[in-house]
Amino acid sequence: MAFVATRTNPLLKTIPHFLTWRTFGFRTICSGRLGFASQSEQINTEPSVAGVKVLETFKEEFEIGSRFFMLETGKIARFANGAVVLGMEETKVLSTVTSSKSDGVRDFLPLTVDYQEKQFAQGVIPNTFMRREGAPKERELLCGRLIDRPIRPLFPSGFYHEVQVMASVLSSDGKQDPDVMAANATSAALMLSDIPWGGPIGMIRVGRIGGQFIVNPTMDELCLSDLNLVYACTKDNTLMIDVQAREISEKDLEAGLRFAHLGAVKYLEPQIRLAAKAGKHKKEYKLSMLSDRTLERVRELAEAPIEAVFTDPSYGKFERGEALENITQDVKRVLEEECDEESLKGLSKTVDTVRKKIVRRRIINDGRRVDGRHLDEVRPVYCEAGNLPQLHGSSLFNRGDTQVLCTVTLGAPADAQRLESVVGPSTKRFMLHYSFPPFCINEVGKRGGLNRREVGHGTLAEKALLAVLPPEEDFPYTVRINSEVMASDGSTSMATVCGGSIALMDAGISLREHVAGVSVGLISEVDPSTGTIKDYRIVTDILGLEDHLGDMDFKVAGTRKGVTAIQLDIKPAGIPLDIICESLEYALKGRIQILDHMEREINAPRAQDKNSPQLATLKYGNDSLRRLVGPLGALKRKIEEETGGRIAVSDGTLTVVAKNQSIMDKVLEKIDFILGREIEIGGNYNGVVTSIKEYGAFVEFNGGQQGLLHISELSHEPVTRVSDIVSVGQKLTLRCIGQDVRGNIKLSLKALTQTGSVKNNVPETPVSSLKVNQTGSVKNNVHEAPVSSSKEVPKYSALSEDMFNGPEKDDDSSDTSEEELVNKNEGSAADLSSLSIPQILIRSAIECDEEENYAGLKRNANSKSKSFGASEGDRRSKFLSQMKEERKSDSKSKSQDGDELKKTITSFFHNRNDTEAETEATVTARSLKLGMKVTAKVYQIRAHGLVLDLGGGLRGMYRFETNGRKDFEIGEELRVECSSFSTKGIPVLSLLDDE
Repeated sequence: MAFVATRTNPLLKTIPHFLTWRTFGFRTICSGRLGFASQSEQINTEPSVAGVKVLETFKEEFEIGSRFFMLETGKIARFANGAVVLGMEETKVLSTVTSSKSDGVRDFLPLTVDYQEKQFAQGVIPNTFMRREGAPKERELLCGRLIDRPIRPLFPSGFYHEVQVMASVLSSDGKQDPDVMAANATSAALMLSDIPWGGPIGMIRVGRIGGQFIVNPTMDELCLSDLNLVYACTKDNTLMIDVQAREISEKDLEAGLRFAHLGAVKYLEPQIRLAAKAGKHKKEYKLSMLSDRTLERVRELAEAPIEAVFTDPSYGKFERGEALENITQDVKRVLEEECDEESLKGLSKTVDTVRKKIVRRRIINDGRRVDGRHLDEVRPVYCEAGNLPQLHGSSLFNRGDTQVLCTVTLGAPADAQRLESVVGPSTKRFMLHYSFPPFCINEVGKRGGLNRREVGHGTLAEKALLAVLPPEEDFPYTVRINSEVMASDGSTSMATVCGGSIALMDAGISLREHVAGVSVGLISEVDPSTGTIKDYRIVTDILGLEDHLGDMDFKVAGTRKGVTAIQLDIKPAGIPLDIICESLEYALKGRIQILDHMEREINAPRAQDKNSPQLATLKYGNDSLRRLVGPLGALKRKIEEETGGRIAVSDGTLTVVAKNQSIMDKVLEKIDFILGREIEIGGNYNGVVTSIKEYGAFVEFNGGQQGLLHISELSHEPVTRVSDIVSVGQKLTLRCIGQDVRGNIKLSLKALTQTGSVKNNVPETPVSSLKVNQTGSVKNNVHEAPVSSSKEVPKYSALSEDMFNGPEKDDDSSDTSEEELVNKNEGSAADLSSLSIPQILIRSAIECDEEENYAGLKRNANSKSKSFGASEGDRRSKFLSQMKEERKSDSKSKSQDGDELKKTITSFFHNRNDTEAETEATVTARSLKLGMKVTAKVYQIRAHGLVLDLGGGLRGMYRFETNGRKDFEIGEELRVECSSFSTKGIPVLSLLDDE
């Protein structure tokens, strides 16, 4: 049925369109009914096509320096009160402004500036758990402050409506810092909006390379520049300055400021032209202004008592504040009695205006400040270095009532802060964290997250100190300064600079010079008719009250040679640049006075003692570092837990941080034991006795390597039994006295003492101590761990794929067998090394144990004679006994002893070579000895060597030589010699030349 119902009549498909029911006005058949269609149903039912929306956009293109810019509005964020996209090459920034519709009944401007760099701007997904951006980062807060500071003074007085600025980076090519572009885009957006504002402004960045100023430098150029100047201004006046420099002189800085002003004003005209095209008419907002009647009435009641408070220099900060609060309450009671509701509403604002006029008038007319100082006088200074001796570095700095406690913490390079920004470096090794707790101004408050003011003040002090730090090549450590404000009465950021410089010196860091900072203020008198400044006074080292009632806060930090950081904030709508440049001289005089006090307290990096925190930097190969870290970092964590130190590993570098020298010694001792260091003849090493034989003791030292402490090297006095001097598990400090041609190590205990016997309990020599020296570099006082050594040491390990794949190292073979040259007296090693015959070697402890176990086994039945049938162990024992007897009985000279020794060795190996043909035919695991030459077949070919078949199911290993042959075939016969055995008894073979 379903098929029948859905099938159409083929005759209906051939009916012309003009004969269809819709042509005559009939409805289609629906529910078995036929009827006429309504007029609305007869309208054409063809699908409609959406029209094309036209976005009216306005653009302004201009050029500054060698860079092309474009301002664009109308395409993006059309509902915002003002929205502008500023682009330069591939970097584009969007800035929007909005304003609330409230009545604005408050006594301040609630301006909020939010700057955001989302990772999509550089084509990256955020590396967070949620894969999205979180709270604002430090850089975003700093860029928001950079936009806020120049635009805030240009809002009209009494405009207290809420304004929000949101700047977002749309795309970034990584070449240009978008912060300056965001400020110019914000200025253009405010010009387009209906918000009353006295702009536009222009902001520009200036660098200097080779004495030449550069406009809008790239990030690469800033790395080479000794100046990073951000300057904002109107057409005639300066609004904001932010400087980071490398001790630039005041004269050069003044030239840079004037150069920047000429470039910044070029941003103004394009904004004016764009506002003329697409700008809105400015809206009439309600302004919260004080009436003249209210101001006059409050002045009559409060002027005299306020002036009495300010003329008394004995008042402190809180006493003065309490007296002013009492005056305000007295005025309030009078106005309540008069029922003056209008005056009561803005009483606090009115009283503040009255005291502002009194303070400014006294400074301009009489040159007298609130605390009785001269205009260029700095408050009394107190400095103390090392007040917290258990820390890396600490200081306490007081200037007047302002007090700052600074501490320095040093860390490994891996402790550097990781940055996620569209431009700039990915890490930061120097950090300064500024904290302003509520108790420093005797208030109750909550401690939250990142505070814009704290981040800004800390960054300013960080810029000031960064210029004098030693270069990263000489001082690779991470440095963190904590600045805790203990009491605040003006310019705590500059006090942080002074305290931080002292603390860095106390930490032993070699600063080029001390850095000090001072804040300079301005009190001006403005002509009401023209709005220009007709008189002014520059004030050095301003109080908190003078900062609040003055016109500017000009913070300048630097050394005796020049300026390292500047931050300028102003309250009026601009200050002439000439006054700013004049203020630099006042800042220099005040800075020199503070530097004198600081240098008297500490003028050179402090030398570290054993109780102070220690840092060490060691160089190792990456393979050794991997061995130290262990699987998933287990071995590294174990060392940190056992010692209390901290270990950081980077490419080829190992950094150790310890609380004191004792902990540092423990950490370095464990590192030396695991990794070892380059074996040097004459070097002292700590080791543990692992086994004792009749001819000496085997000692494990230097990261698992083993050496032989011969019985003759135990003491200057004759020793009959090794166990009388040392015991298994005993810790010893030994000296390396030589190495044989195979790299096996010879140790001596008696070499550490001049005369006399050596006692059992030998005190351990301290592990090498590493400290930050006066030049800022790190040195090792005993041994410096090498990355690698050109001398190769034979490796003995299990026969596995890892054996061939593992890289060769000189200090990581814990399985090396110990072999010693048989010498008759001291110094004979050099004589033996000159012989053309092979060296006579003593087996390792493991091989000696195996030989003792197999000594009673059946000898080779096919041996032809007693001499030829004797085992290698029997011949060696007989040879050693003969050598001992000759040593006791022989009284000839050393030269005769050497000749006799050569004859004996030659005879021994001549007899040995005669038996090679006999033993080669019956090679077994037990009969194969060192030096035996056999014929083997290639069993397997691996990446770094061969597995050879010796016959009878016995296999050995051969490692490819650096410049040797590598083109082998399976089954190929080779002539090889047994050079050593691994700890598992596997023969290690060497390839013989074709005989």
